Amino acid sequence: MSPDITTIRQALRENDGEPEGPARNARAERLLAEAEQTGDAALVIEALTHQLQVYNYSSEKDKMFVPFARLLRMWDEQPGDFSDFMTHHLFWMFKWVSSSMVDQPHIPLAAIEKWQSEMEYRYRLAGHSERAVCQGELEIARHLGDLPRAERAYAAWQAADRDRMANCHACELHEQGSWQAQRGLDTEALETWAPVLGGEHTCAHEPHAVLAASLVPLLRTGRSEQARAHHLRGYRMVRSMESMRNAAAQHIEFCALTGNEARALEIIAERPAYFTDSGNPGSLMDYLAVTALLMDRLTSLGHGGQSVPGPAGTDWTASSLAAHARARALELAARFDERNGTAQVGTQVRERLDRRPLVDRLPLGVRAVRLAAPDRKPDATPAPVPGAPAEAPLGLTGLLAEAHRLSDAQRPEAGPAWEAVARRIAEPDGAAAGLSDHDRACVEDHRAMYGSLPPAEAMAAFEAAAGLYEAAGDPGEAAAAAGRAAYARALEPGGADEALAGIAPVVDRALALYADDAATARQASAVLVCRARILGRLVQDAPDEAAAESAVTGLEQGARELLAFTEPLRAEAGVATRIAEALDLLGDVAAYRGDPHGALERYERAAAETNDAGLSWYAVEYEAKTSGLAAQLEEYERAEGAARAALEHGAAFVPARGRARLHLRLAEILAGTGQFAEATEQALDAAHWADESGESATIGAHARHQLGGWLLRLDRAAEAAAVLEAVLPDITAEEHGDGTVVQTLWWLGDALTALHEPREAAEHWLKAADIARGWPEQHDHAMLANLAAQALYRADLDPQAELAYARAGELWRELGDVPALVRTLRVRAWIAIREGQPGPRAARAFMAAAARECETALSSNPADEAPRLLAELADTHRQTGELIAHVCQGEPGEAPEYEEALGYVDRAVAGFTEAGAGFVGLRTAAELMAAWLEADLGRPDAARERARRVLEIHGAGEPDETGEERRAEAASLLDHVDRRTGPSGA
Repeated sequence: MSPDITTIRQALRENDGEPEGPARNARAERLLAEAEQTGDAALVIEALTHQLQVYNYSSEKDKMFVPFARLLRMWDEQPGDFSDFMTHHLFWMFKWVSSSMVDQPHIPLAAIEKWQSEMEYRYRLAGHSERAVCQGELEIARHLGDLPRAERAYAAWQAADRDRMANCHACELHEQGSWQAQRGLDTEALETWAPVLGGEHTCAHEPHAVLAASLVPLLRTGRSEQARAHHLRGYRMVRSMESMRNAAAQHIEFCALTGNEARALEIIAERPAYFTDSGNPGSLMDYLAVTALLMDRLTSLGHGGQSVPGPAGTDWTASSLAAHARARALELAARFDERNGTAQVGTQVRERLDRRPLVDRLPLGVRAVRLAAPDRKPDATPAPVPGAPAEAPLGLTGLLAEAHRLSDAQRPEAGPAWEAVARRIAEPDGAAAGLSDHDRACVEDHRAMYGSLPPAEAMAAFEAAAGLYEAAGDPGEAAAAAGRAAYARALEPGGADEALAGIAPVVDRALALYADDAATARQASAVLVCRARILGRLVQDAPDEAAAESAVTGLEQGARELLAFTEPLRAEAGVATRIAEALDLLGDVAAYRGDPHGALERYERAAAETNDAGLSWYAVEYEAKTSGLAAQLEEYERAEGAARAALEHGAAFVPARGRARLHLRLAEILAGTGQFAEATEQALDAAHWADESGESATIGAHARHQLGGWLLRLDRAAEAAAVLEAVLPDITAEEHGDGTVVQTLWWLGDALTALHEPREAAEHWLKAADIARGWPEQHDHAMLANLAAQALYRADLDPQAELAYARAGELWRELGDVPALVRTLRVRAWIAIREGQPGPRAARAFMAAAARECETALSSNPADEAPRLLAELADTHRQTGELIAHVCQGEPGEAPEYEEALGYVDRAVAGFTEAGAGFVGLRTAAELMAAWLEADLGRPDAARERARRVLEIHGAGEPDETGEERRAEAASLLDHVDRRTGPSGA
């Protein structure tokens, strides 16, 4: 039995909506074979046209040419077999076929020129504008590098009239901007693309392609933040589209040029078939070129040996894939140039391969897998200045002198300087043999300070240093080292009490040495600082509240003794930081005792001491404390100033983890005061530094979670969705709590709704609702169930929406929220009249149930809730009338249902009127609905009376948007009635 023509046509329509790829193409081929069996020429034409379309939007563009040639032959032989719609498609697809030939190096240039001429001839014969022909001419000229021909084609394209054969506005603007960018006119290109990027002109593949094309021009013009936004927004749009390999290549290139190599690797890993899909050699060449660019970049950073994703069947490293991709890209370019007789394509590919980063670091807000440790340290040594004498490396004496200089200046670089000394001493050339006892003491002392040693090893090193200082005749430094040894003992579990007892004689000795001028203020105060720190450890280790209170008293006494000793000696070298530490500890005491304002004042004084002494890097910790405490006290201006100061003072030396926390602190303060734009920038930096420190799943996840929410607040839904989708796997109940998981899913649902992706939004809201189901307070559960139901309704998933609304309704009932319950019932009524659902009788039953809920609540709720409930009842009547009219099968003037509908709407008007002044807009909307029904029922005077009543209501008082809308509709209704029946009284 021959296949059914109607069934095949339906299958063609269904296949058109399937995702791009080989499966859709294969089904198109099967459907063509079935169409041929029917012997119906029109159906064969439809199937061929469908096949061409799916090939064009896939990785098999090289299959387009045979079915198009067949279609063209059928047109030449029997044009009458083509409907107007199929005729339009035939000429429309001529552009696709002609332009696609350029990307196929096996097609001779003469054949391409012949097809271009054929298109021009056939368009002219059919009476079409030459606009599309001129655009095709430009594409050929650009490919060949024939600038004069390209400029002529561009001018002719712009001068030609737009007609039905012209490409859509979005695609034309894409091509125009691409031509400008190729000529180095980046600013002009971005201006040309603006209507597409802004959503004024769109199509199936725009703004997807323009977002990708804009990335490098944006970077070149210094608009890196906009480029980041375009990457986040654009890659989401193309990642599932097989035909968008060119766009994916541009996103990979963007990542390679902005320090986001790990993100680029993830993009490559998502579609290994992009390396082997050969249906479009032009886009394959571009993809291989940016892959080589990325791998060269990784190799230059010392990651040449890292395993990377690449063509299946081989284990690739960055360096091996770089060589492979470069060779294949250049081989394809050579084939194009051989075909064309020019060097244009090869030149462009080499220029792309040689591009250098345009931005050192551009945080994206999405997590990427951390790169492995470099195979070698990247060569960051600056090139020598021609003619300048070479700097000899410092010897041990020079290294020691530099380390002492930095220590005396209390510079943060002192630690690395002493590490350099230690490395030099460890070299097997005997350089350490001539060190004095004092030098050895300093090396041991600073090894313990900066070497991240376990407490026991640090204590031993400090004790060794103390002995060497004593032997070298420096008792003051010996006492200071002994104090540091005692503090190291306190860092061992349970060691604080022993450390406190051990430091007591050291304190006595240090103060005595200072009194005898045998120790400096810096050395003596160092011992007092160590005692105060030990007292602080006792607070931390206190087993109960009583012990903690006693320890706090001891800490306060120790801090005050430190402050009393140091404050009069402020001018002495190295003492300012001791004063600051004493104030900081006193701030901790105040905070423990419930005096946050007192603590805040002391932290600020501590920061001021170090800043006034020119030691701002020491202020960072105190500024961070100030910021956090001020934010808790909602003193946001104070908190913001301290956070900014901490970031400024710590930029050069705070480790990545600390920087992540500082940026996140400032971000949260800014968001707390509504400064969401800058908050997003700070959150981006926080996420970046979290990644650098290996804290992607902790600090980084929190930063990205917040970033997604703030982007949503700024109506940047596409960026928010990209960030939230990326962070979702890192947000776990165990690490971040149920609330954060639910909030992330909630925000993601909001973002996807804004992007018109209701099905996906519903999935996330349903997951969030399932988590919230177990919470004691059920309002969030009800809200999420309701949101999921709304999304399913928008996605036309009617059975699922009905179930979700039923679930939400029961939750609202349990919470006693009658208006919310009533709204679910009304939506279920509208679902009931959709195709395949129960129908009008069920719909009216839902509306009746909604009305009963309102009436019952009105009889039992407080009077202050009556206006809201009256309005809900009135809206139920209005929607019931609307539903009745909507499903009515007869003509308005004859169908009795219209009278019934009008009765319900009249009850709605009365209900809104009774509800009061807060519902005037809803009342007049119902009045206008009644007026339209009156007009449909052939009662022009009644319709006019209602319209004039609306004009009167909204004519008094200050004009507003609702009033203007109602007045405009009333005027339109009067005009409609007058045109049908003549003016009133005529």
